[in-house]
Amino acid sequence: MTTTEEPVTGSSLIPTLPGSAYVDPAVFDAECERIFEDMWFCAARESDLPKPGSFRTVQVGRESILISRSRRGEVRAFYNVCRHRGARICTEDAGERARSFQCPYHAWTYDFDGKLIAAPNLTKMPDIDRVEYGLRRVHVRTWLGYVWVSLADAPPSFEATVQQEVVDRLGTLDNIAGYDVANLSVGRRIVYDVAANWKLIVENFMECYHCATIHPELTEVLPEFADGLAAQYFVNHGAEFGEDVSGFTIDGSEGFGVIPGLEEDRDRKYYAITVKPQVFVNLVPDHVIFHRMYPMAADRTVVECDWLYLPDVVESGRDVTASVELFHRVNQQDFEACERTQPAMSSKLYAAGGVLVPSEHHISEFHEWVTHKLTPTGG
Repeated sequence: MTTTEEPVTGSSLIPTLPGSAYVDPAVFDAECERIFEDMWFCAARESDLPKPGSFRTVQVGRESILISRSRRGEVRAFYNVCRHRGARICTEDAGERARSFQCPYHAWTYDFDGKLIAAPNLTKMPDIDRVEYGLRRVHVRTWLGYVWVSLADAPPSFEATVQQEVVDRLGTLDNIAGYDVANLSVGRRIVYDVAANWKLIVENFMECYHCATIHPELTEVLPEFADGLAAQYFVNHGAEFGEDVSGFTIDGSEGFGVIPGLEEDRDRKYYAITVKPQVFVNLVPDHVIFHRMYPMAADRTVVECDWLYLPDVVESGRDVTASVELFHRVNQQDFEACERTQPAMSSKLYAAGGVLVPSEHHISEFHEWVTHKLTPTGG
């Protein structure tokens, strides 16, 4: 007879999700349907679409989504699926089209608003409604300089979901407005292909119990992180820089001043925000680090990370290596930890899950949220 060891829980320990939540393809499919394809999903930076015809394709749950800009400069998002026989319209991750999108299979052609404008022998099929058989749109919002999409027929309130996450963390949207995230420029972008479930990455970002163990550079800059309490555990709490630290850099050297408009008490603090289901925002005085996760499978997540600076810092060609290297190293350390954890999720020892210590108890709220979303009546 095969047995599994149950986690021992007491007043200090509470249970996690079971191991199957991180490895079962059926669970991942349910998450795609009820989370990624139903909520607002942060898909791309607006600056990735500099002019009409610029596009990006991104994976949202089980769907390939084509994001572009119309001739009027408006951001549009469509299922990346030809309405004829289902071929992908754009197979590249990003690019530019001069006049239209054309399916490479049978040459059905769509304008930048998605309308069907041409196809072989189309004039002999006058009954085809060119709008009805155009590319199928998905809902779009822009905020913080990013494009957010929702595949739901009736998307949830953006204010009550995405923006509320920031309010819950910072107390008010005014506390992120000072960073002027929409008008910052991408100084560096790094894409990580992580062999781990997306929830492991979220859980890792939410807690700092591991910081003293695997983040020596980060705890040197933010000494309170060595105590194991995550900054985002407390509303509007920012982790203070160390006394001898001048900037949020790999060696504590000076950064690029302070973003104009920031309140004085934020000039030496770090703030972390989790926006469910797949965004992390890191705020420091001179730049913003913005993570977007693209869950690809139960055991694979692509993470795109932008380092955003004042436009003059980027345009002048100033060297941002010292500030990029700090969080790049943190990312590498975190993702390696998640990849070390992923194999054990299928172990019989972890079938009933693990446990959370007191400084991680807030992760249980994330677990409850996931469980609720996956129940038939979950919102």
